[in-house]
Parts: sequence; structure tokens; C-alpha cells
Amino acid sequence: MMISTAKVEWLFAYIRVMIKFSLFWAVLSLFMLLTSSCNKDTSVRSRSSTTASEAAAMGTDPNISMCSQINSRGSAFINKTSMDDVFAIAIDPIQSKRFDGMVKITGGKYDIGGVARSDVPEEAQGSQPRQDEFPKSAVEVSDFWMDETEVTNGQFKQFVDATGYITTAERDISLEEIMAQLPPGTPPPDPSLLKAASLVFKSPSPNQQGQYGVQDWWEIKTGASWRQPLGDGTDIKGKENLPVVHISWYDAMAYARWAGKRLPTEAEWEYAAHGGEFDKIFPWGNELKEDQAQANFWQGNFPVENKVTDGFERLAPVKSFAPNGHGLYDMAGNVWEWCSDWYHANYYACLSAQETATDPSGPEVSYDPYMPAASQKIIRGGSFLCNDSYCAGYRIAARMKSSPDTGLEHTGFRCVRDL
Repeated sequence: MMISTAKVEWLFAYIRVMIKFSLFWAVLSLFMLLTSSCNKDTSVRSRSSTTASEAAAMGTDPNISMCSQINSRGSAFINKTSMDDVFAIAIDPIQSKRFDGMVKITGGKYDIGGVARSDVPEEAQGSQPRQDEFPKSAVEVSDFWMDETEVTNGQFKQFVDATGYITTAERDISLEEIMAQLPPGTPPPDPSLLKAASLVFKSPSPNQQGQYGVQDWWEIKTGASWRQPLGDGTDIKGKENLPVVHISWYDAMAYARWAGKRLPTEAEWEYAAHGGEFDKIFPWGNELKEDQAQANFWQGNFPVENKVTDGFERLAPVKSFAPNGHGLYDMAGNVWEWCSDWYHANYYACLSAQETATDPSGPEVSYDPYMPAASQKIIRGGSFLCNDSYCAGYRIAARMKSSPDTGLEHTGFRCVRDL
């Protein structure tokens, strides 16, 4: 039985936390619960205003600002120790003045959000929008500079060598901090399970049922970090041009501070991904062809068969595929990219309530109806694991989220800078 995309995302978010503790019984029970449930209707519409009846259905009051209501429901947990480490980083006087490897993006207006199903061209496989991509909303962004590629191993090593920074994946897990992010009543793990580790992809063996859950393709590996992407005994020698991975939001923030940059807002990221052409579903156009190398994503039967049509089983060196109209590489596939915004499932309703939202920086809190206790930041762009049968994250409008302290083998970032 297929699981709805939203439920898969909810389980994925929960499993990222639970698997750190090896509470596998909890993962299995949740997975069984979700697979036995019926899929909910996920139909979406093109841009429209929110009516009073719709507001009532959402549990909102049409007499109160939509943005105020959205910001009143959710959480915004920030690890103080991690943020202190970020602000302890000194801004490098040389790096902060460098613009090589960056592209100037001339700002403008556009409609942020997904393409309604009725407007999806027949050739655009894997383009199914999700509810949190609507309603489409008018947004205007100012001019900014953006890294032309995802931050690489070589660039991140330069940062670590200069600052001595230790990433989240390289630190033992704090019991107090992790329990604060879990639902009340969650049993604490054995202290021996709180050692530094991260999640690495593994392709499961095919089974007769053809059913798989996220617990089948993620494996916790001690020692896995940006230095050892596949766990103890691996390294990044000769892989300086691969995007750095196992990066948490805090790690990305620390690097950005050192470089005199910042993380992009979700609105900036989507604007840049369009490459100046706002009628496209993917950075390259509207056609998704698995037999052509358009980006680094999964071709074949995910998660058991990767045809490697694009030439890369896992990560690809940056600039391996053609850039978009702005000269930006890998705005689809390769690794998910952190944005500065909190994730809120209903945030676009806030944007839609404004005639034009200028340089929006996201909601004040995070809210995911499938994981309401979690605080999650936006990630964009998809990864080498995205496939149209599971996660069409390589669509320009596709939104995903992750807790700020989470780093995985397919998560990295790029930075921006104000003019």
C-alpha cells in the first residue's frame, strides 16, 4: 500500500530524531500505523485569495491577520549552545570581500508556489504539487548575490581549518536538548546510544511486496560527518569538488558567518532557481527525462534500483550539469540546500493575504501538522535520492523541511550576500 507524500515526510522527520537513539521499535510501530491509514486528498488549486469559509475550515478567524494567526501556532526551538558557537565565529576579513564564485541576481516580482495539477504539462512527470505550495502568492525580492554552486568539501575544509569549528554530526548528542524536541512521554535512550553519528543512505534488498519505508534506506553510522561521508574509514581525499554533506542548519550558519554571507530566504532561493523563466517546473524546463542527464537524481525504481543514467550513483562534483538561466548549478538534485526560514505548512496563506510580499523572511514559528511538536527549517532543491515515485524534490516549487540539528548524506547548502 502506498503512503501519502505528507505522511512519508512526517515519518521521515520523526525517524531522523528517533533513529539517533536506535529506538527501532518506535519507528516500526509508526510505520505500521501510517501504512494502514488511508491517503488523504491532496488536491490543490492555482493562486486565489483565502475566503472566510476557507479560513474557518483552516481554523482561522477572517477578522484577524492571517500572518498573526499563522505565527501564533507552532514552535521555534533553537539550540542556544549551537547558536553561541555560530556567533563565536569571527567574520573573515578576506572572505567577506570576495565575490568570485558568486552570481549577481537581479531581483524582481514573481509568484512563489507550485503549478496547479490542471496546469501541469503532460510531459512534466514527477511534477505533482503538494498542499503546502499553495496558494501561489506575489513576492518581490531585492537584488542579491548567490553562490553559483553548493558549498564544496574543499571550501568547507578551508573554513574548518581557519576556525576549528566542530560540526553537529561530530558531537555527541545532548540528552536534555534532544528530549526537548520530542513529544512528551517519549522514553529516553540509553546514554551509550548518544554518540556522534549521522545518517547514510543504503539501498535495501528487494522484497516481494515491493514496499519500503525510510527505515529501510537510512542507516545510522558512527563517525559519519563531512570528513567521513560514509562513516568510519571513509574520507574526502580527491573529493574536494563534491558538495559538503552531513551539514546541519547551524553548521551552514557558521560557515556563512565566517564567509561574510548568509543563508538564502526561501523566496530568494525559489526566485533564483527559476533562472529568469517563471513558467518552468524544473530549472531546465518542463520535461523530466530519466534517459537524459538533466540533474543528479535517482533514475530507476527507488530505493532498490538506480540505473545511474546521470552518471552518478551518489554525489556529483559541482558543475557536472548545465546551469540555469542565472548561471547557477545544481538548483535541482545533488544535495538539499538549507534556507534561513522556518517551515510552516500554511505560510503561503500569509503571503497571499498581502498584495505583494517584499523580501519575505518566513514565518516566526515552524508548524508541520504531521509533526506538530517539531521545529523545522526549510530545505530546497532535492538531492541525488529524489525520484518522481517518492520525492520529486527537484521541482522548483518543492518544499521540504528538517530540524536545524539534522545533517544527512544528502544535505548541504549554498550562501547569498546582500548587494
